[in-house]
Amino acid sequence: MKLFDYVDPVENWDLTINRYATQKVEFGAPGVAEKVAEIEALLKQKIAELDALPNDPDLEKAEPDDLPSILALRPDGSRRLLSSIPADFRDRLEGAWLARCAGCTLGSIVEGWTVERMADWAAYLGDPFPLVDYWSQAEQPHLPRLQASVRYDYTPAKMDGVPSDDDLNYTQLGLLILEDYGPDFTVEDVGAAWLKYLPFAFTAEGIALENLRNGVPAMQAGALNNPCQNYIGADIRSDPWGYAAPGWPEKAAEFAWRDATISHRRNGTYSAMYFSAAIAAAFAVDDPMDALRIGLEEIPVDCIAAREIRWALEMAPSVSGYQDAAALAAERYPGIWKSHSIQNNALTIWGLAVGGDDFTKVIGETVSMGHDNDCTAATAGSIFGAVYGTSAIPEHWTKNFNNRVATYLNGQSPFAIDDTVDRFVAQAERVLAGN
Repeated sequence: MKLFDYVDPVENWDLTINRYATQKVEFGAPGVAEKVAEIEALLKQKIAELDALPNDPDLEKAEPDDLPSILALRPDGSRRLLSSIPADFRDRLEGAWLARCAGCTLGSIVEGWTVERMADWAAYLGDPFPLVDYWSQAEQPHLPRLQASVRYDYTPAKMDGVPSDDDLNYTQLGLLILEDYGPDFTVEDVGAAWLKYLPFAFTAEGIALENLRNGVPAMQAGALNNPCQNYIGADIRSDPWGYAAPGWPEKAAEFAWRDATISHRRNGTYSAMYFSAAIAAAFAVDDPMDALRIGLEEIPVDCIAAREIRWALEMAPSVSGYQDAAALAAERYPGIWKSHSIQNNALTIWGLAVGGDDFTKVIGETVSMGHDNDCTAATAGSIFGAVYGTSAIPEHWTKNFNNRVATYLNGQSPFAIDDTVDRFVAQAERVLAGN
């Protein structure tokens, strides 16, 4: 049964309006600019009316945005699994960061591709599908990607360090927030860090960043003119909060709430809290599926994200590979945007369930499921690495990383992998010692 009964999409209205306008100019019609301005004003009015439609009040009660109300609606839970840094934490943390980098890099140059498009590209290249190593070639290899890399940098023959990706840059940004403002950082501190370090962003993050630049207060930046509040952007920022609170899912989720509130609301925020809690739990358990179940303890029990995560966990034993996952997602979430959090949460869970303790299978299958597959493979990799450590990651995934992760953050040089791990260890010691 499908989750949302979406209305039929309005196709290409901006393109249609522009085509009519240019044609009328070519025909010498008077008043074209005035008519286009009138249409634009009417569209803005109707969008505002659409946004003002009343939400379902019962669902709204189950999905609050303020932290105290969120905490009150959680199920019973363990909250904290570790009281001090475990002896194997550094190895697990390095494993989490390396595995995140590998999963993200594998998915980056096929981000958002359909299963069919990826399978066709693999067949053309002669690569196995699902992938067991990085793509041997990139489409349009010369094109730049996220300022600091070009597309061929994501292939084994050209890779020299981890190439640029926003999923990885947000982990770096989270580290900087912790270092600049400490564990008691606020939503306002997150806003200040974004203005300092972020040159650009996409979807909800892009809207929030523009709002911040226009003087909108940090607590309101994610709520103003933002139709992407439930998208995946906040949960791709989950990792630093789990890394800084190992074995303490409640604290990791609280960190995630402060970070997510700058750009997201409701299920977009809960997805970030969920994965932050799961990553934190992963440092204290021996099975990724246990971490995924523990993560549910830190979000409202009746929110859509929690309901769909429970469904994904229930379905996981029946998912044998990417084809099952893609079919289930297509049946339950028809019409959902590829960067929405809800279906990508499920795909991340299924990638970990299918792959088990085989890292190559985890990220290969997850990328092959499609949707926002660099994000899902990165998060699956992070949880896998936090559970199993560096020894579980085959060398071919990391041999070209050369202790360097690219960044496009303002004023920052590429981050050394060992230094990044050391800095997160310091933050984790700070968080656990302070509480």
